[in-house]
Amino acid sequence: MGSDMEAENKRAPAALAPIAKPLAGKKLGKRTLKLVRRASEAKCLKRGVKEVVKSIRRGNKGLCVIAGNISPIDVITHVPILCEEANIPYIYVPSKEDLATAGTTKRPTCCVLVMTKPAKGELEGEVKEKLKMDYDQVTSEVTEVTSAMF
Repeated sequence: MGSDMEAENKRAPAALAPIAKPLAGKKLGKRTLKLVRRASEAKCLKRGVKEVVKSIRRGNKGLCVIAGNISPIDVITHVPILCEEANIPYIYVPSKEDLATAGTTKRPTCCVLVMTKPAKGELEGEVKEKLKMDYDQVTSEVTEVTSAMF
């Protein structure tokens, strides 16, 4: 008879895919998921492989966040290549469940594309400013992590 926290801590860590690099650390992961939540609330988020690939091919820019525990890995192996060709920064987070929760869906999500502009309409000034500030901060950290890798 343990509490929910004990059950959560005992949950086995998900097996990360070998291609999950650059993987966000604990602090960057939290910031990235917070950005995903903000973008979701502002309707500036594309969820799922199909939507993300379509948006990248159409020329939309943003930050691509990919889950690192996807099985089979073949589902998302082409996404980082598309991101590099389109000059879009991308980062892996450890859990698809956490990514879905941040994106305000119950269904686990493979990847999301955080955009600074919504698909339709315009954002209010304050919401736009907060989203842009978070986006710039996370993007600069992702760029640092990626450049340290190569």
